[in-house]
Amino acid sequence: MYIVGDEEAEALARVVKSGKLFRYGVGSECDRFEERYAANLGVKHFALTVSGTFALTAAIVALGIGPGDEVLIPAHTYMATATAVLTAGAIPVIVDVDESITIDPIAVEAAIGPRTKAIIPVHIWGAACNMNAIMEIAARHGLFVIEDACQGVGGGYEGKKFGSIGHIGAFSFNYYKNMTSGEGGGVSTSDDALAQRARCAIDPCHFYWTGRADGLVPFAGNGGRASELAGAVLNVQLDRLDGMIEKMRAEKKKIVAATARLNNLGLKLSPMNSPDHDCAAHVMYLLPSAEEAKRFVEIFPAVIAGKTGRHTYTEWDQVLMGAGAAHPAMNPYNHPANAECRRAYSKDMCARSLDILNRTVMVPTNPRHTDAEIDAIIHNIDTAAKVVFGGMKAEEATIRATAALDTQKFDMKAEA
Repeated sequence: MYIVGDEEAEALARVVKSGKLFRYGVGSECDRFEERYAANLGVKHFALTVSGTFALTAAIVALGIGPGDEVLIPAHTYMATATAVLTAGAIPVIVDVDESITIDPIAVEAAIGPRTKAIIPVHIWGAACNMNAIMEIAARHGLFVIEDACQGVGGGYEGKKFGSIGHIGAFSFNYYKNMTSGEGGGVSTSDDALAQRARCAIDPCHFYWTGRADGLVPFAGNGGRASELAGAVLNVQLDRLDGMIEKMRAEKKKIVAATARLNNLGLKLSPMNSPDHDCAAHVMYLLPSAEEAKRFVEIFPAVIAGKTGRHTYTEWDQVLMGAGAAHPAMNPYNHPANAECRRAYSKDMCARSLDILNRTVMVPTNPRHTDAEIDAIIHNIDTAAKVVFGGMKAEEATIRATAALDTQKFDMKAEA
């Protein structure tokens, strides 16, 4: 979360005072947001729900994925990407990321098997996946693409917004995202039939409020519809979104330009897919070794991608344990239809990903940063690089960095 305040409070107060807290046939905030955000994304349909996790599950269910199917997911993403696959009864297959820390198209192609039904590229930390390569692979193999844009709200790839490129997309609006309602999420698609199934997954009884849709065979599921309170907050947040992303992109460009000279020392920018269109939530550097990354963040308190806990597959306890459901009879890992799916995991299965992640340092941007704060960030990146690669003494670096940090007030984002 970057900005929330009086405008959100006023929007909430209007809804509460009106007494119209329910969306179907009563309030209008959810409907208005869905229409506006669909237009923002460039898709025909957007359906709100209670969380990004529920949105992912609804997207998977909408595609008819279930027992007997495998879904390829990256080794670095929030655990919900994997658990949403399990909720649908399918099996997640974990594949390597590349140096952009997004899913590696080469690893995707190598991992496709006879049970593979879909790929979930995750725009992790707001960085774009290589969507051209992924869509081409998916088309050749007849696979679905589910864009996990939960951490990519507001970003895009080569001029197209995240969530508009694959067959269906999922978003999160929880506290840590670029646009927030505290908790929340949604599904995007331009396919009419997928939109109907996604809405049924979100609210199996929605047709009581909106009318039965031609061609849709309703199915049972847990409800996860959003309230008018969330819609009201999101309508305010959406008004700010594009401007915030532009400020973050401008900050990133300034930092990249100012630190380019450090490439000769060994501080190299991570290769990004479509860097002019992604969220620019972080400036990412790929250091030669994990030890050098560790030393870097000891001087400058940035984030090492591999040290963000639940975002790396080694920390997905339920997946590694094969605990895919609360009841053993409902556990996809035990389901007879999944007997031929790949169900074995180990903590060292994606060693290449772990190496890349433990060498990747992420410096967060923020639309509220002042020019002085951005200059302080650049100063501290320079100082840390000179300690790690240039022979500057740690004591001197600590003094120099501390002086700059006094004027540098920003949150280190470790988004959920």
